[in-house]
Amino acid sequence: MIGLANVTKKFGSQTAVKDLNLRIKKGELFGFLGPNGAGKTTTIKMLVGLIEPSSGIVTVDGKSVLDEPLEVKSKIGYIPDTPFIYEYLTGREFLYFIGHIFKMEKVELEKAVREYELMFEMSEWLDHPAGEYSHGMKQRVVISSCLIHNPALIVIDEPMVGLDPKSARIVKNVFVEKVKKGVTVFLSTHTLSVAEEICTRIGIINKGELIIEGGMDGIRTQLNAGNKSLEQLYLEITEEKQG
Repeated sequence: MIGLANVTKKFGSQTAVKDLNLRIKKGELFGFLGPNGAGKTTTIKMLVGLIEPSSGIVTVDGKSVLDEPLEVKSKIGYIPDTPFIYEYLTGREFLYFIGHIFKMEKVELEKAVREYELMFEMSEWLDHPAGEYSHGMKQRVVISSCLIHNPALIVIDEPMVGLDPKSARIVKNVFVEKVKKGVTVFLSTHTLSVAEEICTRIGIINKGELIIEGGMDGIRTQLNAGNKSLEQLYLEITEEKQG
């Protein structure tokens, strides 16, 4: 589903991502981890077509993100690290706006909006202007807007920030259920417990380079790490790289 081949991104003299090679199959829940400034968000923005790589090839479902951007973007649901909603729209209007962008039929769109309105308990405030929303409210609407058109690929940059525990649990369950149905999820997060709990495979990036990737058992075997938690492994790997 996702292919990154020799992908590098430079901003002037700074290399944000260096020679990244990664393949993620359909139906995987891939956790993309790393410290601040490691290159996670830059990688995600290249994956969803917001920025171009300096070199290398990014593909989604066999299609080039650069050469076939509209076809690729039609398959993606994207949750950025900072939720954005037009402040003069209500949450409901924003969801309908997104649905129209993806050319959803009216009945299908109405059903989907109602589904996520109830799922994330948004009825009390969904018809208020988004400028009145808390961060957590905005996050629930943005997550709903990502899911509303049933994308084949969900790309998420820190989805749990600002969510109450109940909403966070709902989001995790939704991702797991989507994967069971063949959807691919690319999840970047600092919440290591979430990654360890739900991800089928994990990659750790630091200073723009992919250090290690695989399932938890495979990573433990590679590092001869016994039964260490992801948090222990992550700290050891990233601190060693810093050194």
